[in-house]
Amino acid sequence: MYVDAYAKPTQASRPPTVAPALEALLNQSMLRVEVVAEPKFCGSWFADAPCNGHGLFHLVGSGECLIESESLAETWHLQAGDLVVFAHGDPHRLRARDAGADIDTSLICGELRYASHTRHPLSHALPACFVVRDAQAHTLFRHLSTMMVEIAKTEVPGRKVLLNKLADTLFTLAVCDYAHRHADQQGLFAALADNRICKVLQAVHEEPGRLWTMQNMAALACMSRSSFAERFAQLMNVPPMQYVTQWRVNVAERLLHDPEMSVASIAERLGYSSEAAFRRLFKRVSGICPGRIRSGSRHA
Repeated sequence: MYVDAYAKPTQASRPPTVAPALEALLNQSMLRVEVVAEPKFCGSWFADAPCNGHGLFHLVGSGECLIESESLAETWHLQAGDLVVFAHGDPHRLRARDAGADIDTSLICGELRYASHTRHPLSHALPACFVVRDAQAHTLFRHLSTMMVEIAKTEVPGRKVLLNKLADTLFTLAVCDYAHRHADQQGLFAALADNRICKVLQAVHEEPGRLWTMQNMAALACMSRSSFAERFAQLMNVPPMQYVTQWRVNVAERLLHDPEMSVASIAERLGYSSEAAFRRLFKRVSGICPGRIRSGSRHA
């Protein structure tokens, strides 16, 4: 399982460019970022975070701490302004760096929840754990994290809403930065850095209902069918048409939460010849019927 300690410095003044394909992916991620705790510690302390089925993050508001997990090869030292993300919710422990020191430490802790039954491509792409270091983060990231910490100290109107919205933005910046720094590795972020494959991903993300075939995807990438299929699978670990199907199901689940859209209209929008064909495929990929998604949305 891959973890990242953010050892490489980045330019502090300018955030990394966001590829349009990644932007479309983030826009349809159905991810809810929510601040759930703002603990304060002093002296000797520890806090355990058990595995709970969704992602977790911790922003160090002040002070410092150590973080331990089976996902990590070693204990990490976190300082004020550092953000650590456990994208898949792996269990971990935060504790005082020096039990004898009288250091006040504050944290802003939150959850990352994908409102979907199928695993989102973004969840696949992120490692078990990664950290954004304040000392190496770009200016915008530092401004946002500082604003979160300041709001957490006050009782301004709409405080909870503000913290959640800032946390969502901070996580988005963290993902974009991670994608920028790991474009040379295998997976979604490497595919986004490949000019030819990225064109296809952007088009699929923006037009999931288009009649996608190996031939027109290869043509869009300006590659032969065999070369395109090989390169796509090499980077994404799935064949092109399987990715298209998975992405359509992710989009469909988001649309099923809209009471104004019928299942038939969703099927048509995503390029399926009939509602029955769409229902069969949706259940095969997600393991759940479209009707159950819609029913759950009504009672949410």
